[in-house]
Amino acid sequence: MDFVKPSIDYFELSPLLIVFAVACLGVVVEAFLPRALRYRAQVVLSLVGLVAALVGVVLVARAVATYDDGAARGILAVGGTVAIDGPSLFIWGLVLALAIAGVLLFAERHLDGGVSAFAGQAAAVPGTDAETAAIAAQREHTEVYPLMMFAVFGMMLFPASNDLLTMFVGLEVLSLPLYLLSGLARRRRLLSQEAALKYFLLGAFSSGFFLYGAALLYGYAGSMDFAAINEAVRNDVGNNSLLLIGTGLLSVGLLFKVGAVPFQAWTPDVYQGAPTPVVAFMAAGTKVAAFGALLRLFYVALGADRWSWQPMLWVIAVLSMFVGAILAMTQSDIKRLLAYSSVAHTGFILVGVIGLQGSDQLASGEITSLQAVLFYLATYGFATVGAFAVVSLVRDSGGETTALARWAGLGKESPLVAAVFAFFLLALAGIPLTAGFVGKLAVFSVALAAGAWPVVVAAIAASILAVALYVRVIKVMFFDEPVGDGPSVAYPSVMTATTIAVGAAVTLVLGIVPGPVLDLAAVAGEFIR
Repeated sequence: MDFVKPSIDYFELSPLLIVFAVACLGVVVEAFLPRALRYRAQVVLSLVGLVAALVGVVLVARAVATYDDGAARGILAVGGTVAIDGPSLFIWGLVLALAIAGVLLFAERHLDGGVSAFAGQAAAVPGTDAETAAIAAQREHTEVYPLMMFAVFGMMLFPASNDLLTMFVGLEVLSLPLYLLSGLARRRRLLSQEAALKYFLLGAFSSGFFLYGAALLYGYAGSMDFAAINEAVRNDVGNNSLLLIGTGLLSVGLLFKVGAVPFQAWTPDVYQGAPTPVVAFMAAGTKVAAFGALLRLFYVALGADRWSWQPMLWVIAVLSMFVGAILAMTQSDIKRLLAYSSVAHTGFILVGVIGLQGSDQLASGEITSLQAVLFYLATYGFATVGAFAVVSLVRDSGGETTALARWAGLGKESPLVAAVFAFFLLALAGIPLTAGFVGKLAVFSVALAAGAWPVVVAAIAASILAVALYVRVIKVMFFDEPVGDGPSVAYPSVMTATTIAVGAAVTLVLGIVPGPVLDLAAVAGEFIR
């Protein structure tokens, strides 16, 4: 048997390799650098690495080959296991931009009296002398930075996977650091640890479903490769029961990651218990990466079988929109409310996913479902990071306060902070002149063009319902009387302020001038096979 030398496309893989190298270097820094120097070293290393990877994405995007008169661009690297194409590069750029905002929030020390939001000694039992000593010494976990970089690496590999095995590796590399990060809150430790345990156990179950589904699809197609699975589906070569059950089990793993109904139960508990900077990064980054992977699986591997999976996504999209919007209205905690809001937005994004059409069915000037979903992910990501950054500023004597009742009168205490948060809520509601409106318009239009008008009608009804939810929070901030001394707002350092300002600016600009980003999504083209 001849040995075939593997070919590694180092230039095209450079953004991925830079992030992985920085994550490994962060572990070395944590092991050998004195504690006093670690914070600055880790923050600088992470930011430089992410910016370098972002520059690498731009250079790779300018250099990759195009196919079919520019309809697709990219290459299949590492023996065809990683697809570095236009959609992958768009998602990589978006994940890296959100990760830079995440590092800035992780590095914030001004809000908590000189320490970060992370526990000084995660292994200490809450309330013990060990924890008290760690707090008094103002220790903090600087391991969070390499953990975050490993999560970013997984978020980049996950949507670029071109076979089921690589996709599973990406899923685990993305998930494991997030399980750990969720349990490292400095305050309300038990809540944080409960959230991390719940996230880990449910995530492990969902990974098991994904793995079993991958095994069944391998049994159907005789290959893990997406192109081979697509070929098997087109030629109807195997047992269709294996295909349908395998598709269903794989969907469980992916729908869990995006927080779709009925796999959304972890979302409110993890959002409430995890440190707010982690929630901001996780809520935006995970959704972008997981939807990228979901799109690649359904469009590339299972696109020929869309008449089987589209009805399933119709039902899940409608359930996610209504369950998310209705349960969000019953919440009294702002982080749980935003968690259920994210469930509703998962439904809205799925509306775009089901708008898949053949290239010969697209009318002139009509945007593709891939283009619409990528644009929606960009708008949702920046609005979500900005909203959670604002949540970290509202405090009382016990630290960060997320009880909605404690936000009463925030508009009088700090009109600017309340106005910015209201702006993010209006964007999430899809009000005109915000990015959320254009994003919803894009996904609704592609679904309508694909004939999914019942889902679009349901989506419009759910959007109206969701407006009431966000208006309720705005009313509490501006028109309700404060309870007791009312809320207070901590002044952030330039890092959190920058994150909020960039999130608000992107949300406003994409709402007024969405063309450049829509064009960028169009230039990204289609998935390559």
